[in-house]
Amino acid sequence: MEIPLDPTGEDNEIRAASTRRMASPIPAIVPARTALIVMHYQTDILGLFPSVAPALLANTRKLCDAARTKGVGVYFANLRFSPGYPEVSPSNKNGQGIKQLGLFVDDQTAPELGPRAGEPVIVAHRASVFFGTDLQARLLAQGVDSLVMVGIASTGVVLSSVAYASDADFRLFTVKDCCYDPDQVVHEHLFSTAFDSRTTVLSLADALLLLA
Repeated sequence: MEIPLDPTGEDNEIRAASTRRMASPIPAIVPARTALIVMHYQTDILGLFPSVAPALLANTRKLCDAARTKGVGVYFANLRFSPGYPEVSPSNKNGQGIKQLGLFVDDQTAPELGPRAGEPVIVAHRASVFFGTDLQARLLAQGVDSLVMVGIASTGVVLSSVAYASDADFRLFTVKDCCYDPDQVVHEHLFSTAFDSRTTVLSLADALLLLA
């Protein structure tokens, strides 16, 4: 991961982010109109990537706690199916791959993120956390127009959800250090192309400054 987990390294990153921010200011947020969307940080998915899961969880817990302190709403969005996968269409190639894994039926949001009572858990049956869910309606009902988005994997839920949210006219931020994809070449390419053109791409240090 790009953000060191030791305190000294993190302090250095935050100082560097502060310097970058003064040179190229990040737009300020209005906490009451902003939400942090944590996508697919669930036990079955993190179990697929044990070598990187601890760093991802540590980074994203810091982000969640900073958002809570700032008064930014935290939403969790999980991929979830009923036993037998009746929600998976035989014509959906990605869905067939998911079905073969035999996962995402009874897992839960990663407890390491400290989910709190009252923080919504959105259940989705497709890559986008907006498709077939009430997430957009919930956000609009709360007056939310800006989203900080993180998730696993960059080529799946993050790409699909960012594309939808951009078309829906949300102002978007993505936190690179809290996203992951096993294909690191494509992960890097997405953050320099598709995500950069639709969102303000932040490091974890940048995001913590935004939420300070």
